[in-house]
Amino acid sequence: MIEYDPHLWRDHLLDVRGSVLKKVAPRVLLLAGWAGLVGSVGLKFPGVGFPATAHALVGVALGLLLVFRTNASYDRFWEGRRQWGSIINAARNLARGSIAFMGAAPAPAGRVRDWTVGFAHGVMHRLRNTASLGSSADLFTNDEARLAVDSGNVPLAAATQISRAIVEARRAGAITDHEQLLMDTQVAALVDASGACDRIHKTPLPFAYVVHLRRALLLYCGTLPFATLEGFGWGEVLVTTLVAFVLLGIEEIGVEIEDPFGTDDNDLPLEKFCETVERDMRSVCVPVIHASTTSPEN
Repeated sequence: MIEYDPHLWRDHLLDVRGSVLKKVAPRVLLLAGWAGLVGSVGLKFPGVGFPATAHALVGVALGLLLVFRTNASYDRFWEGRRQWGSIINAARNLARGSIAFMGAAPAPAGRVRDWTVGFAHGVMHRLRNTASLGSSADLFTNDEARLAVDSGNVPLAAATQISRAIVEARRAGAITDHEQLLMDTQVAALVDASGACDRIHKTPLPFAYVVHLRRALLLYCGTLPFATLEGFGWGEVLVTTLVAFVLLGIEEIGVEIEDPFGTDDNDLPLEKFCETVERDMRSVCVPVIHASTTSPEN
């Protein structure tokens, strides 16, 4: 994801990285060439154009389709961000619980924290269609890492290991039933968030809707030179180019953000999210510095 200052409006006018310019440029240039061909034919054979009224009415319906497309895609983008926020918050609660509740069982508490880091990395790689613990594999033995990867669902395997560590602490009498329940609730929150991300990743927008929208876009932009030929003359090439750039760009933005878990410029920064989880797991292990009880001088 590209970080930027939304207040610096002018600084982004010429940015290419992160925009959809490179992806829509071939289609826009093709339509511009088509508009030039229509213009040259129109000069030799007057009357090939047609009134723009019907075309304008179709444009209204097309605009509604594009609005729905971008809204649906942004909802998926924001839902993905919310679910990763849930993963980070649940991880922090597990880190807090591993220190506050499991102080008498340091080994299981350490495994809770390590496998929570592994869970975050496992979710990231699963959403990118790979089975891996990523850089967190160094926290585990070769056998542990191999079994998690071979399980077919790395996040679930990591969550299971977290639950086992909590149960081990309970059997050792380090935590109470209530504390076990509180921590297991956070494990369930991790699994729920991972499942929600899977749902977004594996369920694209309905095929029929996407195909119909793209056909409508091509028909609209392809017939636009005929509708603007009489009113603009050769200017219809510029009109077609601008309209095609705007409409095709809006559709491409929807494509760009509907699955926000990849490595594109506009996808969520999953690596940073995993780093946040790992940093939080380490930070709770820092010794607490108690404030002095000495009365302050007047």
